[in-house]
Amino acid sequence: MPTNVLRLLPLLLLTLAAPALPSALPAQVDGEPLPSLAPMLARIVPGVVNVSTVAQIGVDDHPLLRDPFFRHFFDVPRRRQRASESLGSGVIIDADRGVILTNHHVVRAADEIRVTFQDGRRLRAQLVGSDPETDIAVLRVDAKDLTAIPLADSDGLKVGDFVVAIGSPFGLAQTVTSGIVSALGRTGLGIEGYENFIQTDASINPGNSGGPLVNLRGELVGINTAILAPGGGNVGIGFAIPANMALVVAQQILDYGSVRRGLFGASVQDLTPELSEALGLDLFRGAVIADIERDSAAERAGLRPGDIVTAVDGRPVRSGADLRNRVGLLRAGTDVELDVLRGDKRHHLKGKIEDPYADFVQGETLAPALEGALVGEAVKTTLRGRAQVVMIGPLRPDSPAWEAGLREGDLIVQANGSGVGSLRDLQRLLRRGGGLQQMQVLRDGQLLVLARR
Repeated sequence: MPTNVLRLLPLLLLTLAAPALPSALPAQVDGEPLPSLAPMLARIVPGVVNVSTVAQIGVDDHPLLRDPFFRHFFDVPRRRQRASESLGSGVIIDADRGVILTNHHVVRAADEIRVTFQDGRRLRAQLVGSDPETDIAVLRVDAKDLTAIPLADSDGLKVGDFVVAIGSPFGLAQTVTSGIVSALGRTGLGIEGYENFIQTDASINPGNSGGPLVNLRGELVGINTAILAPGGGNVGIGFAIPANMALVVAQQILDYGSVRRGLFGASVQDLTPELSEALGLDLFRGAVIADIERDSAAERAGLRPGDIVTAVDGRPVRSGADLRNRVGLLRAGTDVELDVLRGDKRHHLKGKIEDPYADFVQGETLAPALEGALVGEAVKTTLRGRAQVVMIGPLRPDSPAWEAGLREGDLIVQANGSGVGSLRDLQRLLRRGGGLQQMQVLRDGQLLVLARR
């Protein structure tokens, strides 16, 4: 045997004889315990739920079977239905009342909503209301011994803060990922009507929607909503709705069943570097007032086209979208203070957010089929030009008006075959026709016919 091998033999034997050492990290380093998120997660994970929905959707038939003769001959039903299921997450914000926050897109068009808790309970949830513009929905369950996640002031977040996302990505319940706040106030993504996203690199995937984003104290700072995924997977760019924004919307849904946004009557645009240079300003952030509606709250507050709004209620305004978010989420009747730059002079203006539905009436006072909706008169531009119309305001999901197919913003053109121009017309036609038989509405520029089911 070669001499060098003989020299290594004792060392080899010692190595083989030594007991295997565990590969786990030590519990302490220099007498100090290692940092861990486990204690915090043990407190709050019971406040995260899995949200599953079932919706009945129509299934297209073979083109031949769309012919009424063949349908009658073969006794084919009008349209087949199939169940469509989706998964998401939710966060308990009020344990006593069983209130759960999730995303609107998670429960959209759902016929049945069920939530599964960490302890294995699976209960049916009631949809209290939802808001597509902010992608927030509120659920309620009848249950005891729930755990609510404590709330944080999301306005105090800073880029670089550590955050944790919890949810059910791809159906894997109670999955935890961590990261940092990558950016704040993200807008212009085209995901929602009101955008003010927290950007994070904590992994967010399909199924995380509606779940909580928390700080290291286990406090809710955001509702996970979307990801930027060019290849279909997570690339470290996720977005969450700030908790403060979500809670403002949720409180209105709990109070009214929907969000009642006020009106201010001003259209805005960003203060761009080019515009700032053209105006001779050394200001690079703000919102420029592009137009003012006549006899609006903005006009009464003293705003003029060309004004640059630099702050709302003492908080700086970064862009036109920022101003739109701030004002658009205020309740009707709320006082608002604006810091404005007009030319080379600064002004402090005061206004009040108006209630666009102040003169609307409860739909049940007109007809049983309209119960659950606010209904009023408005002057709108229709396919026939400007005219007085009857408009549907906020309405409760699952109410008779909702079940009839009506949605907020619908303009009622006809009822039971006759034209509608006022609330009195609508009430008379519905009473004379024995209730709602058929209704024609204008929705997003398209005429739709709603028939009684």
